[in-house]
Amino acid sequence: MNRQQGLLMKSVGGFYYVRCGDKEYECKARGSFRKKGSSPVVGDKVEISIPSEGFCAIEEILPRKNKLRRPVLANIDTLVIVCSTVDPLPNFTVIDKMTAAAVNNNMEPVIAVTKNDIKNGDKVAQIYQHAGLEVFRCSPDNTDEASRLLEFLQGKVTAFIGNSGVGKSTLLNMLFPSLSLQTGQISEKLGRGRHTTRVVELFEMKGCFVADTPGFSTVDLQRYEMIDKEKLPHCFPEFEPYLGQCRFTSCAHTCDKGCRVLEALENGEIEKTRHDSYVAMYNEVKDIKHWQLK
Repeated sequence: MNRQQGLLMKSVGGFYYVRCGDKEYECKARGSFRKKGSSPVVGDKVEISIPSEGFCAIEEILPRKNKLRRPVLANIDTLVIVCSTVDPLPNFTVIDKMTAAAVNNNMEPVIAVTKNDIKNGDKVAQIYQHAGLEVFRCSPDNTDEASRLLEFLQGKVTAFIGNSGVGKSTLLNMLFPSLSLQTGQISEKLGRGRHTTRVVELFEMKGCFVADTPGFSTVDLQRYEMIDKEKLPHCFPEFEPYLGQCRFTSCAHTCDKGCRVLEALENGEIEKTRHDSYVAMYNEVKDIKHWQLK
């Protein structure tokens, strides 16, 4: 029986599609993964067996460098967080939860601001540039910015993520026209995009791998992954120069006296929306034990 190593590109209905070189194999996973409580996910590097007859099988998941809980992805270098200037308006708490999750999982968070042709996104961009993040202002009439983003993605495994209707698939179609991903308007009743991405899938395009992901509804985002309160301040890069300088070592950086983070906020060195998001995230986890977040 032949064995090969490859990259898991897509998972649908219990079948896994693994790219080995220039060939893709439809595989099933061994039952041993379920017993171990660890199933293969898109982005995994895996070893598969290729029999002369019957289904190929995933035999082993190779060590991961990171994994997101939602969307379930592994071995991601860059997380492109897509937000729109209108329809829907930017939800800074949502965006900041995603950037923090990226940092916590050793991924580089990047912001793509869409629909700049409808409403200028400079104010949104400035918030995240001030936080030290790479930002791209994307719209159909700005091909230079799309080219800059495409160059940035070269040689990386990247996931595009964001709330429903922000234009992830439209942006990917602009970057990679051959994808021809379906797009749709926002459903006012459901608050989510229609006829858009339903599964996580990895595509090999123009020198990089990219993943489009299902859009989030407002309810979905309430369950986005939570970060231990001790790690959380380090997931906001702009806090780093001030950590360890507070009057009290137990400082939570929310409303504490002698807090250097709050002083930086007061001086305009940290954006208010970013600190507001931090406080909201801290309050969600402050009474949860470390082991409960595993």
